[in-house]
Amino acid sequence: MTINSISKLIPSINSEIHANSTGKENFGNILTDFIGGVNKSQLNADKLTKEYVEGGNVQIQDVMIAGEKAKTSLDLLMEIRNKALDMYKELTQIQV
Repeated sequence: MTINSISKLIPSINSEIHANSTGKENFGNILTDFIGGVNKSQLNADKLTKEYVEGGNVQIQDVMIAGEKAKTSLDLLMEIRNKALDMYKELTQIQV
């Protein structure tokens, strides 16, 4: 069983932003890729859980780790969404 660093779940945002000068399109791509990664981790956790319940060759610790990775990545995505909404609300309240 290998334990991967959580930093592999998060894309290297700084290097991707500096690599491309079109910030708006790049941010959208980063966010889309991150959402896709969260979805993959959710599907992987579901697949491992189903295999374990059906008596497949899956260890319980692998099921638990996959579930926690999926939960952590979803929590991170929700925090990013909340901060983005807070930022938008503050920007709309700025008087020009």
